[in-house]
Amino acid sequence: MKNAIKIMVLVIGLLSLSCKEEKKETVTIVKPEIKRNEPKEVAFTFQKSEDWLKTEGSNPKALDLVLALNRVDAMNLKKLDSIVVPTDFSGDLEYYMPFPLEVATLNEVSKIILFSYATQAFATYEYGVLTHTGPTSLGREKDKTPTGLFFTNWKAEETISTFNDEWKLKWNFNIENKQGIGFHEYELPGYPASHSCLRLLEKDAKMLYEFADQWELESAEKVKLKGTPVIVFGSYDFKNPKIWNTLPQDAKALSISEATLETTISPYLASILKEQTKREKK
Repeated sequence: MKNAIKIMVLVIGLLSLSCKEEKKETVTIVKPEIKRNEPKEVAFTFQKSEDWLKTEGSNPKALDLVLALNRVDAMNLKKLDSIVVPTDFSGDLEYYMPFPLEVATLNEVSKIILFSYATQAFATYEYGVLTHTGPTSLGREKDKTPTGLFFTNWKAEETISTFNDEWKLKWNFNIENKQGIGFHEYELPGYPASHSCLRLLEKDAKMLYEFADQWELESAEKVKLKGTPVIVFGSYDFKNPKIWNTLPQDAKALSISEATLETTISPYLASILKEQTKREKK
């Protein structure tokens, strides 16, 4: 009888220890709380670039919105004839761009970067909450950016392009080491123009440079821990006019639904969470 009692006490003790160990491994999820300014309406119109710059170009918030909507940098905006302009500038950028504010599929993912080829836009999510978005310029038709799941690896504040040694790439973060593909600051002309990389405005490139994690190597040939997940998805219609030029007729022409993102992310979710768990346990 005493032996039976001792065995029961031992089992209870082991169970208790096991529970304590499980509690230690539990990661607390804290969703970002973001106060957003929603515009009264999301609608768009066409205006002459030169005229708009004369009257509104000195307004930093308005300029940021127009650059993002037209997928251009400040220098290239001046070269455009007509540009897409919101009728109401009072809202935050997130309300004018394609990505949904929340994605339930990502509730357990600490952070991720998404690039939409079709809309030439990117977004970051933290535990399912949209935390940043902006314009991009992905690969041109003859040098398309590969799609699928990647992980950030090494980064450099400035590096030289593997395609042309005269090109300096600022805030570069590599996502495909063998092919030399990464996201970085470079010219945004208002259409997909890169040689497979993912171009960004400088402020967005710097933000992602600080947002994402580098890989950790076990040796020169073996990766110990992968960096931040990056999903590039969709395809661009190179044969038709820019899709954002349809916004004045249809303000939701570029909208990416939560359901679409769930379908896109689901095949990669197990791999993303597996790599995330490894980083959390390091």
